[in-house]
Amino acid sequence: MSTTADAPSALRLRVPKWANSTALLVIRRLVVVPVVLFALASLVFLAIRLLPGSPATSLSAGRGDMSAVEVSANEERVTKALGLDQPLLTQYGHFLDDLVHLRLGTSFFGSNSVLGLLGDALPATIELTLAAMTIAVVLGVVTGVIAALRKGSWVDTSTRVVATVSFSLPWFALGVLGIVVFGVWLRWLPVLGRLPSSLDYNPTTNFVLLDAILQNRPELVWPWIQHLILPAVTLALSMAGFITRIVRASVLEVLDDDFVRTARMKGLGEGAVVRRHVLRNAWLPIVTVLGLQFGSLLGGSVITETVFSYAGVGRLLVQGVLQRDYPVVQGAALAIALLFTLVNHAVDLLYTVLDPRIRKG
Repeated sequence: MSTTADAPSALRLRVPKWANSTALLVIRRLVVVPVVLFALASLVFLAIRLLPGSPATSLSAGRGDMSAVEVSANEERVTKALGLDQPLLTQYGHFLDDLVHLRLGTSFFGSNSVLGLLGDALPATIELTLAAMTIAVVLGVVTGVIAALRKGSWVDTSTRVVATVSFSLPWFALGVLGIVVFGVWLRWLPVLGRLPSSLDYNPTTNFVLLDAILQNRPELVWPWIQHLILPAVTLALSMAGFITRIVRASVLEVLDDDFVRTARMKGLGEGAVVRRHVLRNAWLPIVTVLGLQFGSLLGGSVITETVFSYAGVGRLLVQGVLQRDYPVVQGAALAIALLFTLVNHAVDLLYTVLDPRIRKG
């Protein structure tokens, strides 16, 4: 006969062991994020101040008829006003205090809030990166599987050659080539900006597709896609070539396993074998590459956004470096690092879904 003391144990939910291990992995990964951001922020703080030049030089430039003494005195006043006359250790202490309190400061040029600038630029970079990642994954996985299934044929050889060439070309070369061919010669696609200047766009979230839905403005979608195609394809082509080679090698390795031969002996079609058995067991190294390549995409966005005048975090970072705008550079670098760190941790967690052996460990 059960007692009331047994009721809690009878009602207690049974949590799977893998769920506990996944939760612990999430906690461990989240604890690492602040440490990584702190280390990167410190490196960026030091690196930007070691570059030749000073923001005070640009800010203190006056009229052309000012004497050298007046310009020098003006530069001293600006340096003092910005706090750049203080010892580097003191500046670093102020920087850490602001960082702990989530204060990223204001731009030296225009006094705009760095958080506000990032709020405008970050959605554009996320859109560009996700579009490039989608194109690269589709191209890379499809061509990699086809090359593996046609091993040794002319299809395999030509696919590997094209993948090697696309992976070897630098982003700026691909971008300039795309501008010349599709923007100047053929005039198929716009080459600058994120949206036409003629469109009156008042962002709500600054994600164009989401704003088009929220604001009931479908006329924003197609111009946005047109402006997104060239930068996204420029980023995707290089990554797609690398994914093609990784997918081909991974699929070839799995194709030789016994369970694949057994599936074929049971009468399964080639498409079913590839979908249910080959790709399922080949995904782990592919996902690893995708996590690492996401960081490459963020790095490539710095170049691509500059080439196409695409108003994202990469372009904001380049402008900040050129102007020696310390708060903007620090904020943009932290935003890129946070995205990269979170994606890589998400990939680690995805391992527990793709490989049950990790959950058991």
